[in-house]
Formats: sequence, C-alpha cells, structure tokens
Amino acid sequence: MSTELRIIPITGIGEIDPDADLGTLIYEALQQQQLTLQTGDVLVVTQKIISKAEGRLVNLDDVEPSEFAKTFAERYEKDARHVEVVLRETKRIARMDRGIIISETYHGFICANAGVDESNVEGGQFLTLLPVDSDVSASTIRSRLQQLNDEERPIEIAVIVSDTWGRAWRNGQVNMAIGVAGMEAMVDYRGQRDAYGYELRASMIAVADELSAAAELVMGKVDQVPVALIRGYHYSPAAGTVHTLTRDSATDMFR
Repeated sequence: MSTELRIIPITGIGEIDPDADLGTLIYEALQQQQLTLQTGDVLVVTQKIISKAEGRLVNLDDVEPSEFAKTFAERYEKDARHVEVVLRETKRIARMDRGIIISETYHGFICANAGVDESNVEGGQFLTLLPVDSDVSASTIRSRLQQLNDEERPIEIAVIVSDTWGRAWRNGQVNMAIGVAGMEAMVDYRGQRDAYGYELRASMIAVADELSAAAELVMGKVDQVPVALIRGYHYSPAAGTVHTLTRDSATDMFR
C-alpha cells in the first residue's frame, strides 16, 4: 500500500509533429525540470500527443460523408464529415441518441464517438483518432525512457496512456487508461481477507484508471500539460495490458 503519492505535471513538451520521438521529448522535459526517473515511477501520457506522433490525424477536407452520416448530422446539427469519421472508427454502434454515438471501437473499447476528438488540434480541420494499439504505444515510450535513463541497467517504470471519457450513470468525465506498459492494470483482492476476516469475493481495483484520473488533476484540459509523473505508488510490475480492464460480452449486463 502506498502511504504518500506525488503527482508532478511535466511541462515544456510543446506541439507534437508526426513521427516525433515521444520518449525522448518526455525525457528532455523531465531534465528541464531537474527530475530524474526512479524505480517505481509511473508516467501518464495523454492519448492526444501519441495520436499526433503516430500520425493518427484526419483532415476533414479529405472526408466524403455517407448518406447515413449526412442524415444523422442534419438531425443534430453536426458536421457530417466528423460523423463519417466516427462511423469509420466504429466496429459496432451501441447507441445513437441526442447527437452522440456510443461506439464499440476496433480495440474493444466502448466510448462516445469512437474516441474521435477535435479538441487540442490546431486549425479546426483535423480530428485525432485513437492509437492503433495503445499498449504498444505505452511500451515504446517506456522502452525509450529506460534506454535514455540508463543504457546498462534499465530501471523499472510504468507508462499509462490516458484519455478522457464519460461514465455510465455519472455526470462529468474522468481520465481513464487506454494503454498500459510495465504494470498490472488491475489489482485483484479476491481471496484475501479484510480486517474483520471477511473473504473478498469481488474486489478488483482498476488501478490504471485510478492513476489516470489522479494525473488529470495536474494536467487539466486547457493547460497543455500532456504528461504527469506519479511517484510513490507501489504497483505490481508486469508486461501489462489495458485489455484486462475491458469487460467481455459474456459478463456485460448492458451490452
């Protein structure tokens, strides 16, 4: 159990161009703040800068909307090209209502508008798509940071890719994990006993989501802080994958 956490905003990273080496940019930003990576550190990186670096951008001028997209867009006063991009990124439509499409993405995530976003993108003509594989994105950044920090003995760190999503039954949005490397995304307490001797049967804590939400407190939505360093959390080292957090259809009561 962690007794104290520090959450440090990493600033000075700047605008991200396609093919940018995010690991190096983050490492240089850490150095500018006179921060040295330590064993056990967790870095939370927003999806937006990863999507930009990986070229997951769509120019709306290049999109020809389908009739289905046009009909939906006209009804809810949306940009039909934006709707079309959402539909292309959607494996299955879970619900369409009030101008919002709740999508199951090809990654297996269920979220609003398939994770397609127009905020924090210059020009107003571009949309960002989710990374093709955010676990791989997290692993690539983690490996680069380990290499830069110590080429002979890489330290044990974890990287989480986060995105801001809404939640069923709750107002407001929170940061959630969409990619993980270097740690277990979930802590399973089943089979353990609490202070009163009761055996826990259903307690599985989504720690990657909790760390992502905590990081958002220093990132903000308009402050251009795309990375946070969390220090003091005692995670379980592992290769890690975000898909342990995704409920499968057999146990999903609402799909």
